[in-house]
Amino acid sequence: MTDLAPSQARAALLDQARQRILITDGAFGTEIQNRKLTEADYAGSLGLTHDQKGNNDILALTRPDVPEAIHRAYFEAGADIAETNTFSANRISQADYGAEHLVREINLQSAALARRVADEFAARDGRPRFVAGAIGPTNKTLSLSPDVNDPGYREIDWDFLVEVYREQAEALVEGGADFILVETVFDTLNCKAAIMAVKQLERQLGREVPIMLSMTLTDLSGRNLSGHTVEAFWYAVRHARPVTVGLNCSFGATQLRPHVKALAETADTLIMIYPNAGLPNELGQYDEEPDTTAGLVGEWAVAGQVNVLGGCCGSTPAHIAAMARKVAGLAPRSLAQPEPLTRLAGLEPFVMIK
Repeated sequence: MTDLAPSQARAALLDQARQRILITDGAFGTEIQNRKLTEADYAGSLGLTHDQKGNNDILALTRPDVPEAIHRAYFEAGADIAETNTFSANRISQADYGAEHLVREINLQSAALARRVADEFAARDGRPRFVAGAIGPTNKTLSLSPDVNDPGYREIDWDFLVEVYREQAEALVEGGADFILVETVFDTLNCKAAIMAVKQLERQLGREVPIMLSMTLTDLSGRNLSGHTVEAFWYAVRHARPVTVGLNCSFGATQLRPHVKALAETADTLIMIYPNAGLPNELGQYDEEPDTTAGLVGEWAVAGQVNVLGGCCGSTPAHIAAMARKVAGLAPRSLAQPEPLTRLAGLEPFVMIK
């Protein structure tokens, strides 16, 4: 099968990224928590039998004004990219709330909402705004057993997870997402299932669906839960031709510094990093001030290591605004090709025979 032509969204993002460091948005979960919503706000009139408080994704159906206001605040702060409020809008995660049957509608409405606000801001000044359909890792893992007494046991299998991801990705694209963002990747095999799902969707639609990938580290040695370093992760997913690859969550910018450098020196695509606003305090709250976070990520920009910056847990529109100010006028990371993996490993290139 011949490669699908690059999408207009990929081309537009690359064009903007050649000109400047782009800004993605910040946290959604902590912004929603700050609004002190009640069970009635979450549940609405959907008639669900489970408690919905904490089900942030369902607000697209019950309180769409909340995610809309958050999108607006981040665009006002200077964001170029909106990530949909769909981190847990998949069949596995929504099962905890008895809302599996609403997965398609949640994703569809969340993407449409973000698309509408993005287009509104783009019309104001002519600067493109993008929508990334956010897909979280689910609360299951393909690589590890949840039962210490049975290492071979898995709660789900590959085909099921691929279908879960495909269902979500399809609704996000239909709703208007430019990209599918597979984020907070703690298990590289889960990520591969998401990639497979997007490739299936591409064949179904007959066009490219650009993908963004973002890994999360589970310890300071720089590995995720399935044991991959940032370099190993990149080589495991490079075949997907992601428009961005990067890191989010887990730690603040201080802890991510060496791993951002390693990834920037390895990957031959755009680097997108969105750290937490420091580390949580003893109450689980984030105290790092916007200018502090901006100063830390600004060091990566000055070093030519990033193309897209934003925030994860604890970050606010004020953090995003401070980042936008800090990197304004700084040159983005160059997309010069790194050395081939075979050369780095001291091996001769080989040809795969199909």
